[in-house]
Amino acid sequence: MSFNEKELYQNFKKLIEDLKTKEEKPKLLLHACCAPCSSACIERICEAFDVTIFYSNDNIQPLDEYNLRLKTMEEFLALHHPNIKAVHDTYCSSDYDDAIKGHEHDGERTYRCYLCYKLRLKKTALWALEHNFDYFSTTLSISPYKVSKWINEIGFELENEIGIKYLYSDFKKENGYKRSIELSCEYGLYRQDYCGCKYSKEERKKAIDARRNKENDN
Repeated sequence: MSFNEKELYQNFKKLIEDLKTKEEKPKLLLHACCAPCSSACIERICEAFDVTIFYSNDNIQPLDEYNLRLKTMEEFLALHHPNIKAVHDTYCSSDYDDAIKGHEHDGERTYRCYLCYKLRLKKTALWALEHNFDYFSTTLSISPYKVSKWINEIGFELENEIGIKYLYSDFKKENGYKRSIELSCEYGLYRQDYCGCKYSKEERKKAIDARRNKENDN
């Protein structure tokens, strides 16, 4: 699928500004991977939408990490956005394993990640349709480590397939990622150092070890 991302982003900004003037806000189910990423996304859209956070992240391993990110999310919302409800999907790591089968060791920003985005976005779209939301979207695009083009392509494909509006997003634009770091520091949020899956954790460790070895050699 090809589309004009500059035009779509301008349309996104215009939609946000238009909806801020409306008394009745459309219902948005916003898939979220963690509290730090959610913080700046919510700040940008909360005046335009009636937002519900959807925590559906079968990729996150181990289970303790999944629960820590969920707990941080719930505490963040309770303290700073008490009007925003969070719901979480049933955790099923085997769904992730099945989705990426054959691509486990492709690396970051590869087809493995594309399949992971698709798994989580499809679960979000289906939940949104079942519970009568007007839109669905995700916070994933705020990360510079995620491929926003793929995220939005998947979102629009699901809009056509499932029949619920997808809110285009590239939340990293206009210093969105920087803002998420600022808010994380301001609120004291737990900020993970790997994407979530066990493969990204292993790859992160290897990269750190390689950098340390290089520094020691010098």
